[in-house]
Amino acid sequence: MSTTKIEISSSRVDLPTFRIDPPDGWAPIGFRELWEYRELLYFLMWRDIKVRYKQTALGAAWAIIQPVFMMLVFTLFFGKLAKVPSDNLPYSVFTFTALLPWQLFSHALTESSNSLVSNQNLISKVYFPRLVVPISAVLGGLVDFAIAFVILLGLILYYGIVPSWAIFTLPAFVLLAVATALAVGLWLSALNVQYRDVRYTIAFLIQFWLFATPVAYPSSIVPEKWRALYGLNPMVGVVEGFRWALLGKANPPGIQLWVSCAVVVLLLTAGLYYFRRMEQQFADIV
Repeated sequence: MSTTKIEISSSRVDLPTFRIDPPDGWAPIGFRELWEYRELLYFLMWRDIKVRYKQTALGAAWAIIQPVFMMLVFTLFFGKLAKVPSDNLPYSVFTFTALLPWQLFSHALTESSNSLVSNQNLISKVYFPRLVVPISAVLGGLVDFAIAFVILLGLILYYGIVPSWAIFTLPAFVLLAVATALAVGLWLSALNVQYRDVRYTIAFLIQFWLFATPVAYPSSIVPEKWRALYGLNPMVGVVEGFRWALLGKANPPGIQLWVSCAVVVLLLTAGLYYFRRMEQQFADIV
């Protein structure tokens, strides 16, 4: 009986090796690298949306229920009982117009502040620009905003309010709300990696910020000499901009809006560089 001997020879293939080192000092933002990972940004955003409504009985209806119930509570206690002025507008539409950008901001701030800790398994194992994580958390709230915005349009039509040409400026105020949430979220998300008690302060911060923003009351009750200082709260410009764009208010937001925009630009620029500065430590301590 004869046997056949088969020899298998394996050839070694040298593959290129890439070494990724964290930048030293104050690194550039890296917008080009961020653009290269745009598909990851999309998938993370879509994942967050699906997880949020997975195994829920009402699903996306929660995007409508939350602002509507807050509007009813505010209308009852502030509009009917406390008689808070509403710039000669129906109080329900007055406060609901402010609640929509506020809900977008508060949700985006909460999600972005906890985004790095929530994705710690991904961050510690795979390399990608860490900025993708908080940005995807912020953009995910736009879906809820779009759903609730349909209800706002119906409410405006019900009260016979006809928006002026100012409605075309609405995307700019949406962008300002998103930029505000991202600016603060970058700081809090980076701090939350090192100090986990930061997450306990987020709820308190949002609650305090709500009453410092003209959601339940008009900013016109603030004395003229204090309005520039009041504009240091970026959400003042956002809320007043929404009311001006949608409710046909005669006077556009003045110095408050410009102060709010300047604060957002400063916070966002500093937040981007601080985030990049701390990014090299995320995988080690998250």
